[in-house]
Amino acid sequence: MDRDRDRDRDEDEEDGIVRITSHLLQVKPPNDYEGAKTDHSNNIDGAGAVPRPGDSSITAILAFSDFIAVCGSFAYGCAAGYTSPVEREIMSDLSLSTAEFSLFGSMLTVGGFIGSIVSGKLSDYIGRKGAMAISDTFSLAGWVSIVLSQGAWSLDLGRFLQGVSVGILMFTVPVYIAEITPRNLRGGSVLINQLMICLGISTMFFAGTVIQWRILGLIGIIPLLVQLLGLFFIPESPRYLAKIGKDEECEAALQRLRGDAVDISLEATDIEEYTEALKQIPEGNFFTLFQRQYKYALTVVLGLMIFGQFGGNTGILFYASEIFESAGCSTSIGSVAMAIIQLPSSAAGVFAMDKSGRRPVAMVSAAGMCFSCIVTALSFVLRENQWSRIASPYLVLIGILGYSVAYTLGIGGIPFLMMSEILPMNIKGLAGGLASAVNWFSSWIVSYTFNFFLEWSSSGTFFLLAGINGLLVLFIAKLVPETKGRTLEEIQESVTHISQENTHTAS
Repeated sequence: MDRDRDRDRDEDEEDGIVRITSHLLQVKPPNDYEGAKTDHSNNIDGAGAVPRPGDSSITAILAFSDFIAVCGSFAYGCAAGYTSPVEREIMSDLSLSTAEFSLFGSMLTVGGFIGSIVSGKLSDYIGRKGAMAISDTFSLAGWVSIVLSQGAWSLDLGRFLQGVSVGILMFTVPVYIAEITPRNLRGGSVLINQLMICLGISTMFFAGTVIQWRILGLIGIIPLLVQLLGLFFIPESPRYLAKIGKDEECEAALQRLRGDAVDISLEATDIEEYTEALKQIPEGNFFTLFQRQYKYALTVVLGLMIFGQFGGNTGILFYASEIFESAGCSTSIGSVAMAIIQLPSSAAGVFAMDKSGRRPVAMVSAAGMCFSCIVTALSFVLRENQWSRIASPYLVLIGILGYSVAYTLGIGGIPFLMMSEILPMNIKGLAGGLASAVNWFSSWIVSYTFNFFLEWSSSGTFFLLAGINGLLVLFIAKLVPETKGRTLEEIQESVTHISQENTHTAS
């Protein structure tokens, strides 16, 4: 009987997917973009592209909404970059041991893991704007606790609260941007999230060299206040409004985002019909995520999250000074160079994402990370065997800077972009929360173990990272879909069918 019930439930869900497909086909004009949909390798974003629902130019309110959203990303960058420049000053002022400061730094990932678990459901229950407001409240409390700290416990509490905040933001911000932005601008707009994180980190790196640690904490509060105030003036996600049955508010928000002169009827109908069809699928739970129609999307998102973290970025970011010092390179030159070089590479990723596509940028990024780890590993081989102690510092600088460029170009933001694009609306909260939790847990593992691996063998550590990033290249080539130039409804409908087709083929 249990098998019969499972079969009936699967059939109900397959019927729901069929209804989604039929609704999508009903609202598309027959001569508008069916050809573009069947051939996604063509450049359908540039000159000569066929106009489609969801195509639009950027408007003032859209730009302002994106800006307010990525203020949260800048705040995350400030939190992530805070500990490195103030380590010695805080340890001296509060008489902290190395172990106590290490715990303080790592509490960001612990809080991030907790925040990511609730991020999806919170965003579904109170909306994207509400989730951002809650996140800002946690982070404000965290900064106040750090700035007023007189001992280790209040530092740890503040860092934990910051972690909860960024755990929520790292799901909500890219999802909100993806849901409000036209398909022809979506990739670059979501990648601004990564650019602002890098800008926040760089701001802390530079300001931390001249500003006392308590004052530096006050700087981290500024983007939170800007976002909290701005949330009163930006619209809620139209797709979220459609999901909760507020069709009129959905159309009003969409019209506001696209401009009064734009006909939004086709795009609004697309969203509302797709969302209505999703409601026909029975409400699921956590185990629903692992059913066959979702396995492809979930595999892609989780794979990118895991490979992206185990590729080593968190460890390299946290222990950059130690890496440079062990290779005989100036830590100040290396750290400042890292802070500077991330900004243009992140900006390049923003522009490349909607021009070249997600897959090419991701593969170039992962390949660059792999090659840079090999260069860094070779620099330590030269130093460990005393073959060329002069060349070693230059090679490690080239390797780490090359890694930073490659990571921020694509892999730093693409996992969250894909999460916001390919997860269907009916499981986005649950699946997005799971993906964010996996990302943070992987980040904690890397940040905790990286120093031990360096003590074991610096060259061996980077050869291992090169191997992981090489596997990431293969993963992208084999599984990651191209989503450039497609509406969210098209993407989500297609990936659920890819999963079903793979299941039928395997059976």
